[in-house]
Amino acid sequence: MTSQGDAQSLLGIKGVATSTGQTASSQPLADEAALSTGKQADLGDCVNLSHTDLRTRIARVVEVDPQTDTRWVGFLAAHSDSLIYHHPAWLQVIGEAYSHQPLCLACEDSDGGFRGVLPLFHTRGLLTGRRLSSLPHTPVAGPLALDDQAMAALVCAAVERVRGRPGTSLQLKMPRAGLDGLVEGLRGAPWEGTYVLELPKQPDQLRFGDSRNHGRIKWAVNKATKLGVQVRPAETEGELRTWYELYLDTMSWHVVPPRPYRFFKLAWERLRPQGLMRLMLAEQHEAGRSKLLAGSIFLMWGQTVVYAFNGRRREDLSLRPNDVIQWLAIHDACREGFRYYDLGEVEKHQQGLAEFKAKWGAEPRQLYRYYYPEAHELERGIFMPSSYSRQLVNAVWRRLPLNVTARLGDWIYRYL
Repeated sequence: MTSQGDAQSLLGIKGVATSTGQTASSQPLADEAALSTGKQADLGDCVNLSHTDLRTRIARVVEVDPQTDTRWVGFLAAHSDSLIYHHPAWLQVIGEAYSHQPLCLACEDSDGGFRGVLPLFHTRGLLTGRRLSSLPHTPVAGPLALDDQAMAALVCAAVERVRGRPGTSLQLKMPRAGLDGLVEGLRGAPWEGTYVLELPKQPDQLRFGDSRNHGRIKWAVNKATKLGVQVRPAETEGELRTWYELYLDTMSWHVVPPRPYRFFKLAWERLRPQGLMRLMLAEQHEAGRSKLLAGSIFLMWGQTVVYAFNGRRREDLSLRPNDVIQWLAIHDACREGFRYYDLGEVEKHQQGLAEFKAKWGAEPRQLYRYYYPEAHELERGIFMPSSYSRQLVNAVWRRLPLNVTARLGDWIYRYL
């Protein structure tokens, strides 16, 4: 089981309800003409930076369309921290799959070049209310900028749009703490952790933990290979559809709402042709027949490959198909020049999943979420993982037909 964005275990759905009783009057980010001509402009109480810093670097913050403005991808390609989740193709998948309206901001310099970008979507949830989020159904995104000045300008512009819509909140999902003190009223809090493996320059330099751990993994992979387990990339949408049935069963077992098939179909159509997505299938070939054991979806852009989704046949886990997939995927990522391999989020109670990701030598990294106005927790684990209530709901969920869990998952992703 891998990162599922906002939809967590049914028994630990995380959401926030922001205080909406007090709103500030909307103030412009700055007088664009004044900034572009070097005159000092009144930024109100939003940005905690000197006007001189902003005046010398930033002309304005504008709304842009990443699907048509080539500067967006150009900026991402040049920024070492850019992720697949900032990419226009991912934004297109999210928008089309969930019918969210995008709002994408860019910070321009006086020459029209980008100094930062911030992708956002308008959402409305039963628990969260109206929100500007970067990004929904995504583990991490947030603003991407060249410096603190551009970062603050982008966040301030998003805050001003929230202020202009009473009852709306802002959510920014960040890979690290870094927005504290930049904008008045923005508050951050630790979220889940993710596991990231820093890749060497050459595949033969890969070592998964100590020599004993590395040897165990290599032994398991070799054994699986001798038993006829082979891994290859999926080539047709029909193979994606077959994998989706394994994915539904996997999410059912872990009591996590599954993504709808249309999401994966859109990803297949929008991401895969650009080399931004890969579905790796593990099959057992025996006596002239092949059997699908497991499959994993990987997303890649810039310097990072993300292990995003997995589906497996539970009764065949003894063949270690997921180990073979990970072994090959990590070696491929290293061979293709990526620097980081992100194995995704892990909830605190998922000790087994944490151990699986840690055995590959990945280090835990804390993710953060920032809110404006300050968020109040509404749901932070309705039931404790060990409680009788959770165990009961787990048992009920696992007995639901897979097509029912698919419909429920679609509803949860749309409205919670």
